[in-house]
Amino acid sequence: MSRVCELSGKGPMTGNNISHANNKTRRRFLPNLNEVTLMSDVLGLSFKLRVSAHALRTVDHRGGLDAFLAKAKDDELSVRALKIKRDLEKAQAAA
Repeated sequence: MSRVCELSGKGPMTGNNISHANNKTRRRFLPNLNEVTLMSDVLGLSFKLRVSAHALRTVDHRGGLDAFLAKAKDDELSVRALKIKRDLEKAQAAA
């Protein structure tokens, strides 16, 4: 399972551990990923996604999963999230 957020595309970054003696060793900064269940109001379905804490705050700020996906860029979304976005667009066009 990759360490990448399904909604924001946020993944591991690299940097240095710096000791008191100023020795530098490489390290990884991993995103704070959580397995959450998000509800779609338009589709009436719930989806289990692996989302970073930052993206989860953004989903709440924008007013839910539907509003987040409507504004999100396609290249940042995972394949599963992109499918949900396309289903939402179809449902909104039909309504």
